[in-house]
Amino acid sequence: MRQLVSFIVCFCVLSTVGLAQPLKKGVPNLPNFDDRPLHFGFYIGFNAMDFRVVHKEPGLIGDAQVRYADVVSLNPGINIGMVTSFRLNQYFNLRVLPGISFGQRDLLFISEDGEKDRLPLEVKSTFIESPILIKFNGARMTNAKPFLITGINPRFDLAKSKKDGILMRPFDLYWEIGGGIDSYMSYFRFATELKLSVGLLNVLNPSGTGEPEDVLYTHVLDRVTSRIFVLTFYFE
Repeated sequence: MRQLVSFIVCFCVLSTVGLAQPLKKGVPNLPNFDDRPLHFGFYIGFNAMDFRVVHKEPGLIGDAQVRYADVVSLNPGINIGMVTSFRLNQYFNLRVLPGISFGQRDLLFISEDGEKDRLPLEVKSTFIESPILIKFNGARMTNAKPFLITGINPRFDLAKSKKDGILMRPFDLYWEIGGGIDSYMSYFRFATELKLSVGLLNVLNPSGTGEPEDVLYTHVLDRVTSRIFVLTFYFE
């Protein structure tokens, strides 16, 4: 929770700094930028990946000592990619954002008596992704404009390995929602965006890694879904 609060505070501070100059009264920068039918750009962002874990009923676990699992910390990751934006009308844009993201989730297993089992499993991910989003644009205020986004993001994980101790399916489909601020500079548009990405599929592979010592990890879990918080900076 502390990491998430810091994540949101960072977004607010950066947005305030980014808006300080554009909100000054004066001649608008790039006055015809939003009228373009198509434009391109790139982005770089930071993420914090999480799991939502659903455990099996105690009666289905049997005599296994391990009973619970949870993500113990939100580790910072990075996103990079390209922007293709299609103007639909004054208020809506269709955006395709192919890219790659790196991150890690530390999954800690806890026994019935509350003792931690070994060290957390480091579940690393390298996602190839291609978000397809609808962007709703607010009214422009001189050199700044708020926006909301929503859409889907198919992701394929290239880093899934049996060495993680627990095996996850590589493909997942995410629903994404967020918002941010467009800031119009002299030569480009800069945007700051905070987004929540919610996995819709169960990524747990019930067959496990095939290693006897790893059976207890998969045995206590019924369903695992992903959640990713993303802070992104766009240059268009």
